[in-house]
Amino acid sequence: MIGRLSGVLVERKPPELLVDVGGVGYELEASMSTFYQLPTVGESVVLFTHMVVREDAQLLYGFATESERRMFRALIRVRGVGAKLALAILSGMSAEDFVRSVQDENITALVRLPGVGKKTAERLVLEMKDRLKEWDTFSSKVDTAGEGVGLVVDAQDEAVHAMISLGYKPQEASRLVSSVEEAGLSSEEMIRRALKQSVRL
Repeated sequence: MIGRLSGVLVERKPPELLVDVGGVGYELEASMSTFYQLPTVGESVVLFTHMVVREDAQLLYGFATESERRMFRALIRVRGVGAKLALAILSGMSAEDFVRSVQDENITALVRLPGVGKKTAERLVLEMKDRLKEWDTFSSKVDTAGEGVGLVVDAQDEAVHAMISLGYKPQEASRLVSSVEEAGLSSEEMIRRALKQSVRL
């Protein structure tokens, strides 16, 4: 299994990225929390990884910190939560906020996350509350990773695409991105603001 990658960041189009390791390009999917911490294209990057092997695909997920990978692995153990939903949860809420929401049984906060309905939120609380009692508080401070390099896609279109990939409906994704758009913003900053906006609604 592949547990860690160290190489050069070749491409970053949320939620997907490409890392060159010794001439081999690895395609990964990552949460927006990880994207905010990535260097610019062409720079060195180290990612913790989780690999999923299915009959029809081999999927690799990347994480900026080991703590985020631990949270991802805890989430996919919950019944009804797959890798895509786990990434959406980690993109829509910081780890600290997620832990707090589960411990406080704050169903209202959890259902604001894309793809999380009331039943899933209740299951998250039920199945994760005991596991998170021993969870070390870890930092998931979000910083923008700077302007993307070599992106040919319009920043707003890229932000909308990323929001759809995270589980938002196209119309909702466009509305959220449009509400936070400002001249000169990178796509990642738009996504970060749009996710914050959606949690407030």
